[in-house]
Amino acid sequence: MSLAAAEELAEDRLLDGRVRLLQPRQGLRAGLDAVLLAAGIPARPGQTVLEGGCGSGAVFLCLMARVPGLRVFAVEREPALAALARRNAALNGVAAQVTVLEGDIADPALRRALPRLDHSFANPPYWPGGSPPPEAMRAGATHAGGGPDLAAWARTLAAPLERRGSLSLILPAGRFAVATATLRAARCAEVVLTPFWPRAGQAARRVLLRGHRLGRGPDQIQAGLVLHEGDGWSAAAEAVLRGGGALPEH
Repeated sequence: MSLAAAEELAEDRLLDGRVRLLQPRQGLRAGLDAVLLAAGIPARPGQTVLEGGCGSGAVFLCLMARVPGLRVFAVEREPALAALARRNAALNGVAAQVTVLEGDIADPALRRALPRLDHSFANPPYWPGGSPPPEAMRAGATHAGGGPDLAAWARTLAAPLERRGSLSLILPAGRFAVATATLRAARCAEVVLTPFWPRAGQAARRVLLRGHRLGRGPDQIQAGLVLHEGDGWSAAAEAVLRGGGALPEH
């Protein structure tokens, strides 16, 4: 599938315009999850990071807008999306810092192509079964189907990490127990859970899980982020979604 035609793409802006993002007008489109995931990665300037399943590049571009000087490796199995991620890196002036690899996240050859990493992250296909969306790329992003399961994603993302490097996943809240066990199986413990509450007093629909390679400390549940107040975003959510800030940890 080609996404080269201008009529198939829309240019959107994230982080109050700091990130320019070309993405398909229909089907697989980045949004809230991408920005929240980027805000939860504890990267520091000059470090090396990996995104699994980068799509059009929204997550790593939001992270780079907050943390300068990163070296980014990204993996995408759809050639059209991999090309679009490279195009978006150039559009945002960071092409020299970004390497987008085409391939399946579970491919051993792909693992051998990766350097040692400080952090890795993904918004992986989180449903092992059920009815996927009709659009093929969107289905591949949400349903594992016959592809790699969550454990395979975690193994690949964890293997190149330096000791105490972090692996972050954003998932539906109903998958957090399975994902926690998966992180531990990939030798990423000291798990930090950050819930995203639609409104105060409502159950979380999304969570961010972060494990640390060979970590030995206690697990933590963060206070999380309330997304909406009144008719709009909460002040704390605005600081992340528009201000480009990191998720608060407390």
